[in-house]
Amino acid sequence: MENDRFLRLNQYRSMWVLVFFDLPTETLTERKVATRFRKNLLDDGFAMFQFSIYMRFCASRENAAVHIKRTKNALPKKGKVCIMQITDKQFGMMELFHGQKEVEPEPPSQQLELF
Repeated sequence: MENDRFLRLNQYRSMWVLVFFDLPTETLTERKVATRFRKNLLDDGFAMFQFSIYMRFCASRENAAVHIKRTKNALPKKGKVCIMQITDKQFGMMELFHGQKEVEPEPPSQQLELF
């Protein structure tokens, strides 16, 4: 049982889902659509990484597939959206800089998962 738990939280099995988007905001309707898409991401547990990049930790590939499907169901008709998934190990190798100064990435927030 304990080994199953370890495998489940393995850095190569756990995934990060990143959503990149560039949506039109010229008209009031376009702004509302863009805001609704962004709020859907937040409601689904995504956090803002940069202005048009949102990320979410998923304990497994199957869990990542669920959130990717939800995001695809909320896609706006206009604009560009990219969904990418990477392993926790790959995410941990990311180098972050503010200006020219390297900073440590913030630890992911704890999220309750119900099965």
